[in-house]
Amino acid sequence: MTQASGSPYKISVLTGVAIVVANMVGTGVFTSLGFQVMGIQSGFALLMLWAVGGIIALCGALCYGELAAAMPRSGGEYHYLSRIYHPALGFLSGWVSATVGFAAPTAAAALALEQYAGSVWPGLPPKLLAVSVVVGLTAVHALSSRAGSRLQVMITAVKVLVLAGFIGVGLLVASPQPLAFVPQGSADWAQLLSPAFAVSLIFVSYAYSGWNAAVYLTGEVDQPQRNLPRILLMGTALVLVLYVALNFVFLYSTPISALKGQVEVGFVAATTLFGPAGGRLMGGLIAALLVSTISSMIFAGPRIVQVMGEDLPALHFLARRSVAGVPVRAMLFQLVLTLLFVLESSFAQVVVYAGFVLNLFTFLTVLGLFVLRVRQPDLPRPYRAWGYPFTPLLFLLLNGWTLWFIARDKPTETLYGLATLGAGLLVYFLGRRLTRTRPAR
Repeated sequence: MTQASGSPYKISVLTGVAIVVANMVGTGVFTSLGFQVMGIQSGFALLMLWAVGGIIALCGALCYGELAAAMPRSGGEYHYLSRIYHPALGFLSGWVSATVGFAAPTAAAALALEQYAGSVWPGLPPKLLAVSVVVGLTAVHALSSRAGSRLQVMITAVKVLVLAGFIGVGLLVASPQPLAFVPQGSADWAQLLSPAFAVSLIFVSYAYSGWNAAVYLTGEVDQPQRNLPRILLMGTALVLVLYVALNFVFLYSTPISALKGQVEVGFVAATTLFGPAGGRLMGGLIAALLVSTISSMIFAGPRIVQVMGEDLPALHFLARRSVAGVPVRAMLFQLVLTLLFVLESSFAQVVVYAGFVLNLFTFLTVLGLFVLRVRQPDLPRPYRAWGYPFTPLLFLLLNGWTLWFIARDKPTETLYGLATLGAGLLVYFLGRRLTRTRPAR
């Protein structure tokens, strides 16, 4: 492999939107409703969960759009936090993204794919499908950014069309459930402030995670200062509409008692709508759709590791690209971590472990928007966050509320997340020390 000066292929707005949509529409929306209905019985409150989660993501996308336009370089939070706060905090965010932010959700999507596929083909060997899909998609993306981009657009388009078709047909054939989707009184509004709503918002936040995926590829986006904010907003808005509509169909068509505690809610709802054969078909389609999610994470994640390697001499070997401009070594690093999660963890363990630290760094990044405006008021900002300061404040308020509930109700997972940060700090300072003691050439 040789070091390329830059990828010869530039990511278009369409590919960028496809990456955002594919990162977001995946594991969470097909799995989390079964957990939410265990604590919330109001149709209005359940749909508001998905609307509030979408508003949080949209506010975040507005803020990230300004940061990406002002500091156009790949790396996402790693790049922003390094410049706004300190290189150590930037390294920690990159460490989290490399070890948890992409490898863990990729593994979770692969495990969910296997669970859905298992409902259609019960004889599948355990873990074989998950491992095969992750390895196969990594091979495609390692060969060429252009081939990976085309694959991403194609499978994301299929995903959106299938979901839109399911929503439309589901509304036509469903037998409506006795569930009200408009507030019936003060009790429905009170549920929006209940602990059950806050805990359920954790699952929804996970389902919306990925709205910031395009910022990790900033250096490869065509005209990033102009196009990146458009990519973030268009992708996030499309997913918000899909999520609310899809969960409406789930609740409108399927008794809450049948959804309660179920992981494969799409399979359960499709079985109610179309019978056992239709349920198996939809289970197979959802398994296929999760391929898009896995693909987008394999595409985006290694770019963070690559940028970290460019900045830190101890990790420089991970910064090298192939002749085609693909960070193959960083991609292989993420592949190894993903396979470890797939082989050693369950779906639920992976999801809960990832939640706290990912939300923490998006919180710090949006907070950095205020810090940067104070410290560098004259920094060129081709795009400014709409609704500032209210949109970032709303994001911080709702995201901070979610973080507090995760820390309070999931102390074990929170401690594992903090331990991951501690390990990252150790790696950072050891790397700095090795760099200082290395003799000059």
